[in-house]
Amino acid sequence: MSNTITKVTKDTIIGDILQLCPEAEPVIAKYFGTACFTCPGVKMETIEFGSMMHNLDAQPIIDELNAILEKK
Repeated sequence: MSNTITKVTKDTIIGDILQLCPEAEPVIAKYFGTACFTCPGVKMETIEFGSMMHNLDAQPIIDELNAILEKK
């Protein structure tokens, strides 16, 4: 993991997003719930995996997260 994140993809680790872009927390909570913040899996699960586990389409989540990054 680098100390910056410029673009979110389906393979981006959820924990990396939360650590490097705290502004993303509301989006993660919206789709995955707040339990995501304390789950040990957050350090290794990708956006794609989290979406699959919550029966969601990953693309809207990716789009919202990238919109946040574009504003930074």
